[in-house]
Amino acid sequence: MSAQPPFVFAMATADWEFEQIHRLNHATFAEEIPQHRPSPDCRLVDQFHGENTYLICRSGRTLAGMLAVRSNRPFSLDKKLDNLDSFLPHGRRVCEVRLLAIDQRFRGSPVLRGLLGMLRRYAIAQGFDLGIISATPQQLKLYRHLGFVPFGPLVGSVEARFQPMYVLLEAFETATHQILHHQPHATRPSVVSFLPGPVTVRRPVRQAFAHAPESHRTDRFVEQLESTKRILCACVGARRAELLLGSGTLANDVIVGQLSLESRRGIVLSNGEFGDRLIDQAQRFQLDFDTMAFPWGEPFDYRALRHALAGVPTPSWVFGTHCETSTGVLNDLAKLQTLCADYQVRLCLDCISTIGTMPVDLSGVYLASCVSGKGLGAYSGLSMVFSDHDVLPQPKRLPRYLDLGLYAQQQGVPFTFSSNLLGALDAAVRGVDWNQRFVQLGELSTILDTGLRDLGYERVGRHTRTSPAVFTIALPTTVDSVRFGYQLEDAGYLVSFNSQYLRRRNWFQVCLMGECTSHQLARFLSVLPRAGGLETRSPPP
Repeated sequence: MSAQPPFVFAMATADWEFEQIHRLNHATFAEEIPQHRPSPDCRLVDQFHGENTYLICRSGRTLAGMLAVRSNRPFSLDKKLDNLDSFLPHGRRVCEVRLLAIDQRFRGSPVLRGLLGMLRRYAIAQGFDLGIISATPQQLKLYRHLGFVPFGPLVGSVEARFQPMYVLLEAFETATHQILHHQPHATRPSVVSFLPGPVTVRRPVRQAFAHAPESHRTDRFVEQLESTKRILCACVGARRAELLLGSGTLANDVIVGQLSLESRRGIVLSNGEFGDRLIDQAQRFQLDFDTMAFPWGEPFDYRALRHALAGVPTPSWVFGTHCETSTGVLNDLAKLQTLCADYQVRLCLDCISTIGTMPVDLSGVYLASCVSGKGLGAYSGLSMVFSDHDVLPQPKRLPRYLDLGLYAQQQGVPFTFSSNLLGALDAAVRGVDWNQRFVQLGELSTILDTGLRDLGYERVGRHTRTSPAVFTIALPTTVDSVRFGYQLEDAGYLVSFNSQYLRRRNWFQVCLMGECTSHQLARFLSVLPRAGGLETRSPPP
């Protein structure tokens, strides 16, 4: 048997498509649901056919499914329900969705999901933010799941009763997003991730994670832990590394805990969201510090920093981000190291987005944070703190979980730890040719940077040095970043757009921290200009 042609989702335009629409309309709403009388020619032309926009799914030259959208009044529900507007939320642009039908041969396939995704894109493109339908009572559970709300009495004939329902666009977006991205694996389209995390991991990493869990008190676990720490230290030129079960926020809290032991004031640097978070963490620990904040998308002002370091008394420490992940701006590690060395100030860095994506030399860095789930290419869930010195426990001054010295003086780890996450991290970093990794990532970064500029996209921080792995794009006000992000998801590409700081600025991010190929990048760049379009094609089987 030959393979079924791939599904194509589009607006109906061809005569043969309209002919099959009339036949599917008859099969569904005259034969299956007795809403209309059967016709000898097995065709049913909808009363609003000339005003309908038909969103359809084709398999080759066969119509697999359809639905119709119309915004002209009166709606079909206007004829069935007096004073329709009194039941609906005010101030909305309304469309009526009708004639949802799927050929019986294609039920249980991805057709319904594809039609829902296309309807969402169409509503966004046309500015509709309220949809109304006449739902068969047998399908109320489905429509409620899609965010629809019933209103008014049942309408229609005794043979074919319908429940009026409406849905707000924001509810429909949320519901269809969950449905479209929680498909069974066999029917889920391939997805390429350009997220900052979690990242796509290599097969050996997945295999290591799948091993049976074991106690963190076994000799094997302790040996693997120490071996992994040695590899990590060698990657960045650090003296010590301690692994923590938690996110990068935990690692930065541990650093802040160490800084709370200092007797003199410090400085927290910020030029973006994650620098601002360091300020928040320092405030929560009630550190004694000054803030030096610079515009988002701009590097640190090193002259201003030198002036601050030359003050009396000299600050004891400086804490900032190496890469400001919110914008992709790289802060100059070498300048920070030189300045802090000149004034004998302890330098602490958030290196969460740089370690594993570019060469990082932590020589002379007092403390630095990193995570397993970004540039290192493992699963999220582990963080680490690098240090250039021996750290002693502080049982009277720090909470147990935040006491870096407790980890440093412990044989193994002091608390319950996931052997699966450790095994995955070990597999991710063991035997990696980091120089080759950085060269390849640099080549991909150049492809992406050139492609985005050719397409006219504005990269945040374009006038300064930026990370090869983090591209933050500012969209024009005419394009909504959240809807744009969902459209890219529908096309099979995951980008970051849902964080509040991205939403507020109408930004989205493309990150190259996980596994990626030049072919995937080229396809992604070809999709970007069509992200708001209607026509999509499922991947061939």
